[in-house]
Amino acid sequence: MKIIVTGSLGNTAKPLAQQLIAEGHDITVISSSDSKKEEIESLGAKAAIGSINDLDFLTKTFEGADAVFAMTPPIMGESNIIKNTIKAGENYAEAAKKTGVKRIVMLSSVGADSPVENGPIAGLHHIEKLYNELENTSVTFLRAGYFYINFFNDIPLIKNAGIIGGNYSGNISIPLVHPADIAKVAAEELVKTSTGKNIRYIVSDVRKASDFAVVLGSAVGNSELPWVEFTDAQSLDGMKQAGLPEEMAHLYVEMGKGIRTGVVQADFIEQGSPVDGKIKLEEFAKEFASKY
Repeated sequence: MKIIVTGSLGNTAKPLAQQLIAEGHDITVISSSDSKKEEIESLGAKAAIGSINDLDFLTKTFEGADAVFAMTPPIMGESNIIKNTIKAGENYAEAAKKTGVKRIVMLSSVGADSPVENGPIAGLHHIEKLYNELENTSVTFLRAGYFYINFFNDIPLIKNAGIIGGNYSGNISIPLVHPADIAKVAAEELVKTSTGKNIRYIVSDVRKASDFAVVLGSAVGNSELPWVEFTDAQSLDGMKQAGLPEEMAHLYVEMGKGIRTGVVQADFIEQGSPVDGKIKLEEFAKEFASKY
C-alpha cells in the first residue's frame, strides 16, 4: 500500500513509518524540515518536504495514496492555537477529498468528544467533525491517552521544588499512552479494510495521579515525591513562569479542569476504559529516569 505519514519523524510518526516500511509498504513521510530529508530516506521512505498549511503541497503529496496517517502538531504557534490546529485539519480533509484518499487514521485524543473543558483538545474535536463529513473516506479516530512523554516537562519542577502536580486531585484516574503503542495500533488500522467512521481508544495504562509521584519519584531516587494539587491560578502562573506561551498555558489549565471534573475522561469510561497498549507506567519510569 501507498501510505502517507504526517508528523515528520516525531515520537509516533517515526516508529509508525519504520513498522510500515518493515511490512513492505510504500511510505512517504511529510516534514516541514528539509534537514529531516536524509534521515527519512535512510529509513527507506520517501520524503515530502513542505508545510501542512500549504494545501497544494498536501494535495500533490496525497495523490495516489491508499491511506493517510493524519496528525496535527501538538503546538500550533503561540496564539490562535485552536484555530491553527483546525486549519491544518481542514487542509488534510480537503486534500483527501481532492485526491480520493479512501482511508484516514487520525491521531485524536481522549476528550475529543467534548466541545467544552478540554483545552488544546478542542481543535481535535472540530477536526473529528470535519472528517466525519468526508463522504467516500473511511476514518478511524485514534483517541489517545495522556502521553507519558509529557512527564519530561515535569523534570525541572521535580528537581527544583521536589514536587509533581497538576490542577486536579491525586485520586483522579487518568488514561496514559506511550507513542510506541500508538504507532503499533496506527499501523494496524492503516492497512485494515474498513468502512464508515470508527472510534478506537489507544491507552497503555490507567492510573491515579498520585501514582505518577510514587512510580516516577521512585525511579529517580525520590520515593517520597508528593503529588500536589494546584489551584487553577497556581497552575497557570507556574506554566507561564516555565516559559509556556500564555494562550497555551490557559488551554492546559482548562484541560486540567476538564480532567478534574471528569469531562475529559467521561466517554473513555463510558466505553469501558479499553486498554490496548502494552507499556505500563512502571516500564515508562525507566525511560523517565534515563532523561532525568
